[in-house]
Amino acid sequence: MVRTMSSLRALFRAPRRVRPAPPPVPGLPPDGEVLLDAPDDRLGPALVAAALGDHEPAAKLLATTREAAEWENRDRYTARLATFAHSRGEWLAHWLAVSPGDPDARLVEAELAVRRAWQSPARAERLHELAPLVDAVATADPADPVPWRLALDHARGALCGDRVFERIWEQAVRRSPHHYGCHVAALKYLAAPHSALWGAAAHASRGSYGACFDFAEQAADDAPAGSLVQALPVRAALAQLLGGRGAGAVPEHRIDAAADRAVALSAAYPVGDPWPAEVRNLLAYVLAERGRRAEALEQFRRIGPYATSFPWALLTDDPLARFLETRDGVGRHAVAAHGRFGRPGHSRLPGHYA
Repeated sequence: MVRTMSSLRALFRAPRRVRPAPPPVPGLPPDGEVLLDAPDDRLGPALVAAALGDHEPAAKLLATTREAAEWENRDRYTARLATFAHSRGEWLAHWLAVSPGDPDARLVEAELAVRRAWQSPARAERLHELAPLVDAVATADPADPVPWRLALDHARGALCGDRVFERIWEQAVRRSPHHYGCHVAALKYLAAPHSALWGAAAHASRGSYGACFDFAEQAADDAPAGSLVQALPVRAALAQLLGGRGAGAVPEHRIDAAADRAVALSAAYPVGDPWPAEVRNLLAYVLAERGRRAEALEQFRRIGPYATSFPWALLTDDPLARFLETRDGVGRHAVAAHGRFGRPGHSRLPGHYA
């Protein structure tokens, strides 16, 4: 176990700029203990093995998620394995060579291929070339929604059009009505400037933040308590905060209501739980931007050592540094306001966190 944790720290501690150490805030782990995109205790050993060229633990992990219908975990692990294979792909190539028909290996292969195509200047053309691979993966398992989330991402980048996207969306939600990854893919499609608005958002203006909020709020209303879909409205809030107020911007009370819903979701999970870490990172940023610093600090306390690239990588090329700077900023304000690690509240301080 000690060796595994040491290996994980070597793999996932992101380099960051050296900065003066701020005064510690009670309840928060020191900067040196915070890892970027640290895997959970199931994914971690698979990644360590992959770094050594062994694909078997990854294969067993994804097979388990498929057989147990752990769709959220399957989506998360597939994405992380593809990320790892992007720069260290020998283990995946060997897996595909020895098991060319393995549905889990093919899923990681397709995820990686779509991701690389998205990064190409000839994105739409590259993605069109991948259509047979994406279709084959999506139709391989009648129950698995994860390939359909990938198909949604593929269709958005390939500019396949509203009818195609809606047809894929219907297939995705038929398999898992509240799958978070599929809903995030749909939200991104609604926010895309080329998209027409489909489904429940059809009454809103084209490409507006309001359409994204309408979709996200309806999905959250329909989702069970504890579902990550409850955080979909705060993702819509992030889009408006990053994009600025323009045509179709929603009133600020909808942004705060989205944050409130995500606060309730976060409270349903233990402190330091890696499962909701990305949602908590997103929520901490939105709360800080809204001036709700005491609540943002509470989310940083709940995050513990689990910094995630999203949303910080949207703001900077050094997401871990931005996470720590934001955490320090809200911590300084809380200490100044309370003289200690105060209780989270709805006190609103004007301006940004720093």
